[in-house]
Amino acid sequence: MPTQWQTYPVEFKGGLITNASPLQQGINSPGSARTLRNFEPSIEGGYRRIEGFTKFDSTTVPPYGMPKVQGSSQSGTTLNIANINTTPQDGDTLTIAGVTGTYTIATSGVTFSAANNSAAITLTTSLASSPADKAAITFTNTSDLIEGLYYFNQNAVAYRNGDIFKSSGSGWTQINVPSYGTVLVNGASQTGTSLAVDGLTGTPQAGDTFTVAGIEKVYTVTSDATVSSGGSTLAINPALASSPADNAAITFLATERALGGVNRFTRYNFSGTPKVMVVDGTNKPYKYDGTTFTELTAAPSDVDGADHVVSFKSQLFFGKGSTLSFTAPFTDNDFTAANGAGVINVTDDITGLIVFREQLVIFSRGKIHRLVGNTIADFQLQPISLDIGCIKEDTIQEVGGDIAFVGPDGIRLLSATDRIGDFGLAVASRPIQGETNQLFSSNTKFSSCVIRKKNQYRLFGYAAAISEDSSQGILGTQFADQTSEGMAWAETRGIRSYIADSVFSTDDADEVIIFANSDGYVYRMESGNSFDGSNILASFSTPFFAMGDPRIRKTMYKLSTYIDPEGSVDGNATLKFDFDEPNKIQPTSVPIANTTATVSFYGVSSFGAGSYGGKLVSVFNNQVVGSGFVVSIQYIFEGTDPPFSLDAATLEFAAHDRQ
Repeated sequence: MPTQWQTYPVEFKGGLITNASPLQQGINSPGSARTLRNFEPSIEGGYRRIEGFTKFDSTTVPPYGMPKVQGSSQSGTTLNIANINTTPQDGDTLTIAGVTGTYTIATSGVTFSAANNSAAITLTTSLASSPADKAAITFTNTSDLIEGLYYFNQNAVAYRNGDIFKSSGSGWTQINVPSYGTVLVNGASQTGTSLAVDGLTGTPQAGDTFTVAGIEKVYTVTSDATVSSGGSTLAINPALASSPADNAAITFLATERALGGVNRFTRYNFSGTPKVMVVDGTNKPYKYDGTTFTELTAAPSDVDGADHVVSFKSQLFFGKGSTLSFTAPFTDNDFTAANGAGVINVTDDITGLIVFREQLVIFSRGKIHRLVGNTIADFQLQPISLDIGCIKEDTIQEVGGDIAFVGPDGIRLLSATDRIGDFGLAVASRPIQGETNQLFSSNTKFSSCVIRKKNQYRLFGYAAAISEDSSQGILGTQFADQTSEGMAWAETRGIRSYIADSVFSTDDADEVIIFANSDGYVYRMESGNSFDGSNILASFSTPFFAMGDPRIRKTMYKLSTYIDPEGSVDGNATLKFDFDEPNKIQPTSVPIANTTATVSFYGVSSFGAGSYGGKLVSVFNNQVVGSGFVVSIQYIFEGTDPPFSLDAATLEFAAHDRQ
């Protein structure tokens, strides 16, 4: 009597699970994954190959601001430059407006003055001609980090080496340019290292750079100015190259933002004009409305050098150390106590701030507090947890109505419960504890973002020594609110993110997710079918299926894979028997591809030869061989195909006698 075939169907769901024994996982969670890399558990069902990323702007963020030649008549291999906040590196290349050629900085070829925002650099070849005074210099550097990034007013805004630039996608424009009014020289015949000016509507700060109409060189303010009735005498360096004319125009070039760390920000709108407030842990906070850049020059010491900022109850809250400072209501620069501003000590260094359901949640490394109330008159600081906190800054995000963050034991969810004022704090990443431990131990910096339309939280690790191809990340899709069991996990490889931002932009009518690292580019995530032109390598391995009795041998005959394609699909599937143990003979892979089907794809088939308008293949049938007690299916796809979803599979097999 012939052996009867049986069919084993499995629906792909549940995400990555690595904390269960192989047999237990196959019996209890057959649709889950033992490897799931560059696939995402989809709220529409199955495991979807993630989308790629593309350059937001085809040019790099300038690494050293907008430096200029300092003085005319220079020649040879030495070049003096100004309006630069950071030391250029040996080996950097540069071009000079009006001078032919590309030049390289020689070894030990930089003498930098941080106080004067200037440098003398030695080149490996002589200048082809003498550059003009204040000629623009363009550096190339692909190793310095972008430490600040946010999307605002249809522009990506990036902080790199002390300067801030914006781009709508076609070139970078510097924005850390102060606005002090129409500033003019106050009196002729001035010389030396001071300059009397008038027309000031703001207070110039040490590190500001400017030019004077009619005279050579760029000048740096060397100490904070004292302004009276719009006038001031600025301390400057270098000495004036010549005496400026009375009422000669002063043009400010940049406000120094050197030595800043990771930039953190909050978007707000107190007056009808959307703005963003940014802190960097070193410098004075600044606000930006898309046009005007303004530092909070009069902010108190508890706000200068703040690490965190958030908008809550129409006030701005700044976190510095264990101090939480806030502005008066409906203001972004009034810290007067009589007007409703104040200071709260939360006893531990703040690692994150986020607004959650009409309360401000304040994270430290070992505690979580919440601030409730509306103004200083009724603000109350209440504990949520006194032994758990957020140990990795920049990992706090709201996803699907819960707050995800990295605690000492993994990724946790802060969730509201049915009891008023109560919270859940479950460890959501327990099914992938090994992967999270590896992520945290292998990387030194972490960034995160959410993809709202997918109910998805993404966490990325960054380490200078880890290449882009090996860059690690974890993503979690939330299928059920307020429960850690509602998260389904996967891994990412190839997204090298030091800093990231995601926002649903009403101006763009779309969600914008951007990230950056040290190569100088800003990238847009969820864009394109490749990693900026490189193949996406995606893999998925099912658990080992017992298909009944795990001690009865089965022979496989047919594998059917159900896929929801959006275009071409090209990969392979391999059966792995008996836990893929050593010395076990495993069958060869079989193709999973629709590029040879009746439907043709633009860019793949040739006009006149292909057949267009056909229906995409969604069921991929393969004859397979091999036998064993338990079996797993391994799928591998590598290419630049459009995303597709692996929905389900069936294995047709025959069971034999017990052995």
